[in-house]
Amino acid sequence: MLPMDPTLAARTLTASTEIATAALSGQDPEAVLHLVVRAAAELAEADLGLVMAGNEDGSLTVEAAHGAQNAVGLVLSPRSSAARVARGGVPIVADDVITDPRTAPYVPRELTIYGPFAAAPFGTRESRLGALTVYRRRGAKPFTSGTVEVLTAFAAQAGLVLVLAEGRNAHERVGLYEERERIARDLHDVIIQRLYAAGMQLDLLSRRPARKLAKADSTRLADAVDQLDAAIADVRSVVRTLRNPDPEQPADLAESARAEVATARELLGFEPTFELAGDLTNIPAALADHVRAALRESLSNVVRHAGALRVAVHLRREGPTIRLTVADDGCGIPQGVTHRGLNNLRTRATQSGGTCEVRSSPRSGTTVTWEVPIPD
Repeated sequence: MLPMDPTLAARTLTASTEIATAALSGQDPEAVLHLVVRAAAELAEADLGLVMAGNEDGSLTVEAAHGAQNAVGLVLSPRSSAARVARGGVPIVADDVITDPRTAPYVPRELTIYGPFAAAPFGTRESRLGALTVYRRRGAKPFTSGTVEVLTAFAAQAGLVLVLAEGRNAHERVGLYEERERIARDLHDVIIQRLYAAGMQLDLLSRRPARKLAKADSTRLADAVDQLDAAIADVRSVVRTLRNPDPEQPADLAESARAEVATARELLGFEPTFELAGDLTNIPAALADHVRAALRESLSNVVRHAGALRVAVHLRREGPTIRLTVADDGCGIPQGVTHRGLNNLRTRATQSGGTCEVRSSPRSGTTVTWEVPIPD
């Protein structure tokens, strides 16, 4: 093995450093691949450089190219020389890719204008990503063994950097998800409950007979309660986004329903009974939001008005419908209480093509039955 030319060694080191800096700083993987393939082509003094990623069936797909952008997307046979290099980890060199029997049968039409060819495994022994190949035009001088050694070393270094970068990115993603969950948990378990409790206290204060308020003060209190309700809704929306950033991705309805019941438990001072039935996974996100809002509104009415000692929540999926029932043994819906919350329940049910039935009396308490179809 001849010693590497000092100038070529310096260029290789410079290229490897540039790629490492880009990959580990979080640059877009596609941009990093373009740096890799450009550097490989320049180091090998090639007319074309390709980075190929392995597929499950053993074939290779060109992910990045330098010298012929129309080569991106080409698929090479699992029996091609490049695919064998990717699997076996042993580089290969050919004076003419068209006439060499090892390579000729599997050359794509787009690459038939090239002659000299070399391929090196791309990645590490434990994580083989694919192959790095270089080509020169037909009639050009073949690649020397020294060039192939440089290409092989460079491909190994660049592949290792990408593997390490992917591991680092995965670690950072886990950390980000954990931080999002911690923030969501603090918002839900602390901030929302404090806002909710403050709203309850203000609402109860405004309705105490012993403390008759002037109309203007009563109005201000009602406005403050409304603003707290709006703030709670906003915080809940933030929590849902933190836990489920993709609005089209179905959320965990069962888990969020449990959270709503837990919040009500803190304010009621006792544990409501809670029953889930049927498969509540893959409920469309928009419908899940309506169900959560209906449950929250129903429990809020119980906390504010019912004076109940027992509350039962049933959430079940029955065939093509989902049904929510919230029943309490309280005093029923008092006279003179605004029906805004009940109207919200009915509106949400109507918007979803369903129904909302409310039965209430001083003897038996209140039962809300909210039922909507599940879209196909």
